[in-house]
Order: sequence, then C-alpha cells, then structure tokens
Amino acid sequence: MSWFSKVLSGQLRRLLYGTLSLVTAVSVIVVSSPAGYGFSLFDILPNVIEVIQISSMSDRQEVALGRQINDRLVRDVRVYNNRQVNNYVNAIGERLVRVSSRPDLPFTFQVVEDDNINAFATLGGFVYVNTGLIRRADNEAELAGVIAHEIAHVTEKHVLARLRQAAIAQGVLNATGVDPDVLVNIAYELVINRPNSRSAEYEADEVGLQLLLAANYAPVGMVNFFERLLSGGGGLPQFLNTHPDTRNRVARLRQNIDPSRAAHGHGLDAHAYRQQIQPLL
Repeated sequence: MSWFSKVLSGQLRRLLYGTLSLVTAVSVIVVSSPAGYGFSLFDILPNVIEVIQISSMSDRQEVALGRQINDRLVRDVRVYNNRQVNNYVNAIGERLVRVSSRPDLPFTFQVVEDDNINAFATLGGFVYVNTGLIRRADNEAELAGVIAHEIAHVTEKHVLARLRQAAIAQGVLNATGVDPDVLVNIAYELVINRPNSRSAEYEADEVGLQLLLAANYAPVGMVNFFERLLSGGGGLPQFLNTHPDTRNRVARLRQNIDPSRAAHGHGLDAHAYRQQIQPLL
C-alpha cells in the first residue's frame, strides 16, 4: 500500500469512527432523554422544530397548529358554554368522526354564540358551529349534514392544501419549511376571510354525505337544509354565501341520494331535536 493510500485509509477510518460515535451518542440521547435527561434530540437540533413541512405534516403537528389557531379564534368569537347544547353537538360530531377516514384525530367541536348561519373548520379537527345555524336546522339530520361537511374539510386536508398555496403565494415557504407562527397567521386569515375552492366544496359535500350514510343519518337532511336556506329569501346566509355554486351543489347532492332511501336513517324527529337544543330556543 502506498503512502498516499495509507493516509487516505486513515482519514476514512477516522471519518467513519466519528460518524459512528455521533450516531451512537444521538441514539443514547433519544432513548434515554425522556426518563433520564428531560430533553430530546429536538432540543439539541432546534432548526428541526423551527419550521414545518406542510406536505408532510404529522397529525400531532396539525393538531398543535389547530390549537394555536383556536386560541386566537376564541379571542375574537364568543364561545357558547351551555353544557347540554355543547354535549349534543359533540356527540353528533364524534358519531360522524368514528366512521370517517381519520377516526383517530382528536376532533374538537365548539358552539359559537352568533346569530349568523355559519359553520367552519380549521386544522387538527377544530370545528365551529354558530348558534344561529343550530336554531335554523329543523332536525338532527340537518345539523349533522353541516357538521359532516366541515369534518370532510378536515379529513380531506383542504385547509392544509390552502395553507400551502397561500404560503407559496406569500413567499414564506422554502426548502426547509415554514415557521409555525407564520402558518397560524395565514390559517387564521384563511378561516376568517377566504372561502374554500369550488372543488373542495364539492368534495366536502360528497364525503360529508357518505359520512351521514355511514353514521346511519337520513341523507335527505343535508339536502333539505341547504334547499330551505336557498329559498328563504333575503339573500344567502353566511354559511352558503361564501361557498360558490350552491344551487349546483344541492343538485349534485340530490343526484347522489337514492330517492327510495333518502328518508331512511336517524335524525328526522323535529320534536326530539327541539328538546336537545331547548336552551337556545
């Protein structure tokens, strides 16, 4: 072996030994830190957690961001705190989540004290329903149809897609990702001021309808509610006014429901519904 080869071989060995030592040290930290040291790999590599890759965001990251968005939203809206109504809305939501494509995501359902007929959702399964919409619904199937639609926006990751588009448009998304605080600001703006795309609304309608059927709700409730709001006069309510092509959406829903099965299922008892939401009446 030549002198040059010996030197090169020695350098490679030192590089290899150094790499192995680093891997071993990191492994010890990762395995030992939760119980013994109180810190993790992320504490010594802060750049890993300063940014988030939207395209590969984990459920944990999505819920954490959703909680930050919620913390900001509840400063601007008035959360309705009646236990009976809140438990009722939560029970409907959980029933639908169990049959969704993301049953393990910890959804949070909240009632907003607002007479406007509106509902919306954001990251991590945070869903909001206005008291005005709950009053306007005639039965549980109608309310479940709205909640199912909002759940579908979450399960199909429409908010994430909009976040990515907005981050690119604003020039804040780069190869490493996005600062979570920046994402919270963008997401808040999207929730408050910008409607979903036409394709997202159509998909949320279709997926929401499938959730209703899977949860054994009468699918006609979803269509009846939309149609009644459209024909109510005085312009479209807020819930539909920010969503494009509402009449086409209703027509598409009608086409996807078997007329012979439209009224089959749970949730059409108007009297039982009024009893559940009595504190709002």
